[in-house]
Amino acid sequence: MVLTPLPDSRTEPDGSAVIRVLSYNIRSMRDDREALARVITACAPDLVLVQEAPRFFRWRKRAAWLAARTDLVVLGGGATAAGPLLLCSLRATVERTQDVLLPRTPGLHRRGFATSVVRIAGTRIGLLSFHLSLQRDERLAQTETLLERLDEMGVEHAIAAGDLNDVPTGGAFRRLAGRLQDCWAVRPWGEEHTYSPDDPRRRIDAIFATEGIEVLGCGVPAGLPGVTEADLRAATDHLPVLAALRVPAMLP
Repeated sequence: MVLTPLPDSRTEPDGSAVIRVLSYNIRSMRDDREALARVITACAPDLVLVQEAPRFFRWRKRAAWLAARTDLVVLGGGATAAGPLLLCSLRATVERTQDVLLPRTPGLHRRGFATSVVRIAGTRIGLLSFHLSLQRDERLAQTETLLERLDEMGVEHAIAAGDLNDVPTGGAFRRLAGRLQDCWAVRPWGEEHTYSPDDPRRRIDAIFATEGIEVLGCGVPAGLPGVTEADLRAATDHLPVLAALRVPAMLP
């Protein structure tokens, strides 16, 4: 299957920006790194919100390798955010970044957020990459913290993306979709399910956007030129989610 074209990145005459945003759980780059790089490159993203970035020995070197291999730069996150990582193209100007570690429940994996505010063309955009808990109560608490962090960014337009460890009928997913636009639900493009690559049956990864951002298309880019089924299966244990969004320009 060949997908219908997704809008390319561009700046509109009014200063608004069409951007490509990719969300991807990369399982600490333990799989085929070259396949991972090929998938990301083919998606031509302006912003990449990563989950399960390398967190241990030489993690910065591995993140730098991925950025260089995909013609991107490291924006923030990684081990200092307990896994979430932000990458961006040279189209983005960084205003600020902040890594957030969440309260840890004994016996469970430490979680965090990688956050940033960037400017692209005439826009100002808040970003938050997340990977929520496997445990329901902790996941719901992290969802509330996520929404609070978005409110505290002081931006009109924001994008949150990541691995929810939850499905659209679950409490955390419904809470986020109740406050933000679930981009796939608004304008489906490509495939829906993200886990697992060999037999995808669950949508546990998603891109969310605040109201005012126009969703031009969102989904798993299987069939996108340059994205092969073999690479998607070899790159990691999740499928990526790609969205094209139009972000309004800042008011004068």
